Amino acid sequence: MCRNLYVLLVLWLLLCACQGSEDEATGTAPAPVTLTLMTHDSFDASDEVLAQFEAEHNVQLELLPSGDAGTALNQAILAKDNPLADVFFGVDNTFLSRALEADIFDAYDSPLLEKIPDQFLMDESNRLLPVDYGDVCLNYDKSYFEQNNVAAPDSLDALTEEAYAGLLVAENPATSSPGLAFLLATIAQYGTEGEYTYLDYWAELRENDVRITNDWNEAYYGNFSVASDGNRPLVVSYASSPPAEVIFADPPLEEAPSGVVTADGACFRQVEFVGILSGTEHRGLAEALIDFLLSESFQEDIPLRMFVFPVNEDAELPQAFIEHTEIPEETATVDPQRIEENREVWIEAWTDVVLR
Repeated sequence: MCRNLYVLLVLWLLLCACQGSEDEATGTAPAPVTLTLMTHDSFDASDEVLAQFEAEHNVQLELLPSGDAGTALNQAILAKDNPLADVFFGVDNTFLSRALEADIFDAYDSPLLEKIPDQFLMDESNRLLPVDYGDVCLNYDKSYFEQNNVAAPDSLDALTEEAYAGLLVAENPATSSPGLAFLLATIAQYGTEGEYTYLDYWAELRENDVRITNDWNEAYYGNFSVASDGNRPLVVSYASSPPAEVIFADPPLEEAPSGVVTADGACFRQVEFVGILSGTEHRGLAEALIDFLLSESFQEDIPLRMFVFPVNEDAELPQAFIEHTEIPEETATVDPQRIEENREVWIEAWTDVVLR
């Protein structure tokens, strides 16, 4: 019996050796491993940049867009015991605590974390690593205010004045990420307790005929006078919207048609994170993907694809960003844990005041 087992073992080793020789002779490479990256619907990257990662690691990268950031995260949480992907991109600081408390990510101390400023490192456990950031701000139509001899608003307070009645379109915080970010900016500015709170502020905005839409596309491309036939010259959008207007303009423009209100506390900074989903069967490749997303190659691709800013301090910005982007010096901040504990209460109270 032992002799037979020995013979079978020798034959198996010879077969493996022959197979290896055949692969070397024909130059056949092993089949690429499929690695799935779950994202929100706004994720975008150049094909050639993603192909670089695939070639370096013999990977077939499969993107899994899964709705907006909150919807995608909810799907990932529901699939905790049978993860839908290997890596998740798109959790932002408004959902950071929820993502960490769900315990669906594995820690990873990427060597590229040393290239990221401390202000973006919001998870000490390194289960979620920062990738990009952007500022949700008020955008205004320069020509409207010039033609009507009205100064553009210079603060959140100004929006309640009669001069700006019927001019603002904002997004519903229950259905829109920038809408939630703007709501948080008003909470940071006016608070939730005292004689005058964020709800009092929103009641005044309602009296001043603020228009509420379900999402950013409807607000920007359906109502904002710069980007549509709409009649609203003020919109809740991003500090990076003006360079996008210049870059995609046809015919070309030398100056952005919109400006940004960057007064202290008027903008809310969103930071987006990436993490390895617990249960991945490709841990090493998942780590490699995280490193790639934090590398200069991917980070320098971000601005002209998703119109947000890279967190890697060595990444260079495109010239159009440098020329046409206004960056607020002091943004509104709300602790992620406080957001998680109060998000639904704040939104429900806002809904009662603004929509009912």
